Amino acid sequence: MAASLGATAAAAQGTVQPRPPSVTVAKVERGEITASLLVSGTLVAREEVLVLPEVDGLAIIEILAEEGQSVTAGQVLVRLNRAALEVALAQNAASLQRVSATISQARAQIAEAEANKVQSANALGRAQALRGEGITSADVYDQRVAAARSADARLNASIQALAIAEAELVSTQAQRSEIELRLRRSEIRAPVAGVISRRNARQGAIAAMAAAEPLFRIIADGAVELEAEVPEADLPRLAIGKSVDVTPAGVATPINGQIRLISPEVDRQSRLGRIRVALPEASTRSIGAFGRGLIEIERRTALTVPVSAVTFRRDLATVQVIEKDTVRIRPVRLGLSGQGRVELAEGVREGDRIVMRAGTFLREGDVISPVEPVAARLN
Repeated sequence: MAASLGATAAAAQGTVQPRPPSVTVAKVERGEITASLLVSGTLVAREEVLVLPEVDGLAIIEILAEEGQSVTAGQVLVRLNRAALEVALAQNAASLQRVSATISQARAQIAEAEANKVQSANALGRAQALRGEGITSADVYDQRVAAARSADARLNASIQALAIAEAELVSTQAQRSEIELRLRRSEIRAPVAGVISRRNARQGAIAAMAAAEPLFRIIADGAVELEAEVPEADLPRLAIGKSVDVTPAGVATPINGQIRLISPEVDRQSRLGRIRVALPEASTRSIGAFGRGLIEIERRTALTVPVSAVTFRRDLATVQVIEKDTVRIRPVRLGLSGQGRVELAEGVREGDRIVMRAGTFLREGDVISPVEPVAARLN
């Protein structure tokens, strides 16, 4: 019996208390935190200019530009067959000579008619004087009157002929101007400087002003932008000129751009708004490509913890603070979040230890064995 009691006492003295669970903890640190907004969209031309022929019915005989080529304003892109226009110009030149000769002839006729009118008027005056003296006959007098009227009529006819010839000259000159304009338009030029994004012109095709597709599409000044969609709740946080790091598809290094336009309209179905991010000219990419943009919303120095340290219960955010290896649950007020960390505006102090990955398996008053992260131990 005594031996049995001794064994029991020995066993009781050797009883080991269970060790508290090991939990990874982190410190509340003061550092810089940045809140960013990730958007996505498509690369588009800021202004796309369509190049269409301004003359109908002429065949394309020469194409002088290709897709991807930079062009200057006024540079010839296409030449059309102008043989028919050159024939029309030669015919017009002949018509101008004929009309000029007609005008010269009409002026000469006017001069002759004026002289005849003066002569007829003088003859009529003498006949009237002689008739008053009874020297000339009525028949001779009537002839002088008829001759004077005939001279007036011939002068009027010559003046009208000159007016008709001058009108025909104006018409012929207008026709020449039209032909010369069509000749100039037989060379299709770039209306603006930029980069050709698409070429639909084909050798031998007949140019048509009402064509379904333009001959060329030009990105004006080579300006390419990211057109991205933004949730309506984030639109008030953006501003014109704000910096954006844009990463087009297949590009490793982001391109720095700036918000150029914020659309005043939000889509009623998707509740998304549009923004345009201007990119530098040297970063011209293929329009239509996918692109992502990272917009820095706000940056400041504050107390931060890993996002995983925060738990949410209804509308309350809490962290699990370690005091003397005991868990204490504290409500906190959150601020900015980004780069895997979140700002705690209230509820903790710098240097406090918190559970790095908070969860429901720990409760208020639980005792734990704090374990620092590997990185912290190495430092």
